[in-house]
Order: sequence, then C-alpha cells, then structure tokens
Amino acid sequence: MDDIVRQAIAKWPHVPNCFGWLGLDARGNWYMRDDQAQAAGPFAGPGAAPAGASRGSLLKHDKLVDFIQRNYESDAQGQWFFQNGPQRVYVELEATPLIWRVDGAPDFAVTAHTGQRARVQRCVVDEHGRVYLDTDAGFGLVHTLDMEQAADAIEQGLWVPAELPARELPARFGYVRSPQSLQKT
Repeated sequence: MDDIVRQAIAKWPHVPNCFGWLGLDARGNWYMRDDQAQAAGPFAGPGAAPAGASRGSLLKHDKLVDFIQRNYESDAQGQWFFQNGPQRVYVELEATPLIWRVDGAPDFAVTAHTGQRARVQRCVVDEHGRVYLDTDAGFGLVHTLDMEQAADAIEQGLWVPAELPARELPARFGYVRSPQSLQKT
C-alpha cells in the first residue's frame, strides 16, 4: 500500500466504504461503473446486461491503473478492494480476484494482473475447461491468452489440476465475487 494512502487512512479513519463502482474482468481489466452502469445490472453473472452495458468504462490511464493495482487487497471476509486514500472501494469480480499471466517453458513463472510474481501451489480446472491457480499470493484465473503455456505446464506434470465446479471456487478459495450484492441482504 502506498504511504500516502496509509497517511490518509490515519487522518480520516471513518470514511464510508464504496460498493459497486469498480469492476475487474476475467482478463485483468479495470472498469469504472457509474450510476448508469450500475442501474443496467450486475457487473457479471446472472442479470448482467447484454453487450456489457453494466460493465462501465474501461480504465485506460496507466498511472491510475498502477495506483489501483498497488493498493488492491482483500479484507477478512474475502472481499477485494482498492484502498483509495481513506476509502475502501470494493471490487466486483467477473471471475476471480487475480488474473494470472503465465510465462513459457521452462519455468512457467506466473504474474498477477497487478504485476505481483507468485509461486503456484495448486492448479484447478472447472467444468468449462478454465484453468485457475492457487498461489502464495492468492487464487486466480489464468488469462485466456496464456492457456497454451498452462496446458504445457500441465502436460509436463508441473501442475496437476484438480477438477472443481466453478460455483464452488469462491467458497473454497475464500473470495467474494460481488461485495455489492452482500450489501443488499
């Protein structure tokens, strides 16, 4: 977390949390979700608007994306957030809290969409053939462009996938896909 963010938390400790305004897609892209996007439906899953109307605006400003990624973490309930100064902005997840990029052979190193390197501890495949990695940095989906490298690591026996249904992954690996939906209950 950035020092300026820590200082803001200390100066203003009781700023309310923000829900629904930021989303992370299955390719590691960030989306700002204004009132109109939120009114169109949830960020992902059942009820999401066709053609991505509920996604919002893709964030393209490199310095803003870097700031979000440096200050991205989870709380004790498995809800992921961006610490924006004194305010926690909880993130709506299309898939998982981390999106993994995979290097080729021979090391098959993995790097999160945030730039953080990690060591693979476990591999999971769901009923749709999507590959997930549980690492020392957390759980995430392998980026679609890196499926060939993931398949090579599996074929070489470096990663031995366990089969799990996608619906069980959040509970099994301790993350919440929609913190906003928990606010409505």
